[in-house]
Amino acid sequence: MANSEQRNQLRANLLTSPEGRLLLIGVALALAYTLWLTLKLLLSPEDSQDLVGMTATHLMFGRAASMAFGYSQGLDHNTVVPVGIVIETVMVLIFYPLFVFSWRRLLVIRRLRRMFERTRRAAESHKDTVRRYGIAGLFVFVWFPFWMTGPVVGSVIGFMLGLRTWLNMTVVLAGTYVAILGWAFLLRELHERVASYSSYAAMVLIALLVIIILAGNRLLRTYRHNKNKC
Repeated sequence: MANSEQRNQLRANLLTSPEGRLLLIGVALALAYTLWLTLKLLLSPEDSQDLVGMTATHLMFGRAASMAFGYSQGLDHNTVVPVGIVIETVMVLIFYPLFVFSWRRLLVIRRLRRMFERTRRAAESHKDTVRRYGIAGLFVFVWFPFWMTGPVVGSVIGFMLGLRTWLNMTVVLAGTYVAILGWAFLLRELHERVASYSSYAAMVLIALLVIIILAGNRLLRTYRHNKNKC
């Protein structure tokens, strides 16, 4: 009975709540992006491999490593920047509603429970700092490349601060797009400089970025584990 009522509430929220509409938009955008990748695979297999590689790298290691990979494959701003924007937008528009529905006990996805919990802890650890500076603080949090910052955690902080959904999404996505543009010019310039030394230098740069990201995440988890023990 409870499960049936919960499903009915979820269906109603999908159509009437801001989070439900965001989720539907995110799923539609993800399907459109997947369809575009599929068409590229059929029409231009070589180019599609680079795009799939960018997408996978973005999901696993974040925007910096993904964009560096794109530039290392000879892609230009007109491809790297829009792809980064679409991927980050899809991530936010899908993750945020699912987190909110989970928070409200409308939807429980066991496989995502640990990810939601990590994101919640990260958001709570930064919430007071962001609250001090308001919307500007949230924008900078999303834009600045600290560990466990970015649009996903930023959107959860906005939720915890009680921001209206559309204001939260506007600030988070605006900060994300500015960050992507900043990374684009920085990484393109860096790629051109290192590529002049060796054809392998660009791949070394990507490897270094991945190592830094993994090491940073490992250090962050160790710090939090030790902090919880105290």
